[in-house]
Amino acid sequence: MGIGRGRREQGAGVGIGGDNTGAVQNVVGQNISNVHQHAAPHTTTDPAVVRDLLATFRAQVDRDQASLENADVLRAMTTRIDTQLADPAQHVEGLRGIARALPALVVGTVVQQGGEALANAIAGLAS
Repeated sequence: MGIGRGRREQGAGVGIGGDNTGAVQNVVGQNISNVHQHAAPHTTTDPAVVRDLLATFRAQVDRDQASLENADVLRAMTTRIDTQLADPAQHVEGLRGIARALPALVVGTVVQQGGEALANAIAGLAS
């Protein structure tokens, strides 16, 4: 029998290609029904929270600068964020741009978690 062809066992929960018609089960094999997922509503963030995350992120960048190819870029970005936090209402578009760009700059680095947390907080502030 070729991969993804032939008879599919009902309830297997695993399929290669096509629709998966198996029952949803948790890790101990119990069937799960009436499960609904939803995202938390996007809320605004307090500027003080963003400043705290910014200070933490700066410390991470300084501590791990030897392993970061773009440490100078990240430091410059933190300076720009700090400047724009003085008047977030006036710099909404700039903050949104940072919130979009920062995750790409930290992906796969030791500062990824802190950078993504900062980007999410900035996005909340700029919303």
